[in-house]
Amino acid sequence: MTKNAIGIVELSSIAAGYSSSDEMLKAANVDMLLARSICSGKYMVMVGGDVADVQSSVAAGVEVSEGAVIDSAVLSNIDPSVFPAISGANPVDNMDALGIIESFSVTSLIEAADAAAKAAEVQLLELRLAMALGGKAFATLTGSVSAVQAAVDAGAKMVSDKGLLVNKVVIPRPHENLINEMV
Repeated sequence: MTKNAIGIVELSSIAAGYSSSDEMLKAANVDMLLARSICSGKYMVMVGGDVADVQSSVAAGVEVSEGAVIDSAVLSNIDPSVFPAISGANPVDNMDALGIIESFSVTSLIEAADAAAKAAEVQLLELRLAMALGGKAFATLTGSVSAVQAAVDAGAKMVSDKGLLVNKVVIPRPHENLINEMV
């Protein structure tokens, strides 16, 4: 199977999350990448596979979860830097600029991180997905000031278009103590 797409369904119910996960796996030839409860009582399902299968899977997961879907997306040709950022912080020695995109939705934040990474020459540092964040999510990234600004603007526009943007910030030459606190 060619894995060139991921699908995400974010739900307001844990029970609906389990049901949606099962339906998504039964509907198409996809692999479960992530399925877990997240703050605040929400559930997130992420599957991977070829674009058509992921689209079918997400559609099935959304259909079975009437009224519980917060957000969903299918992302094809996702930037390869997104997955390591989901897994944890990528260390950086020196930052010319620090960018942060904050969203009310995990799904829209992953979309934003992908858009940001594709928009400019930046390094995604971390994607924090709703755990101990009241259900919100945020991405941190670094690069030159102009690249970080372009990336943050592109990512924030994606989230803003869905009405889920909390905030966006670009910090030129962040203080060393701030960088140390991020690790």
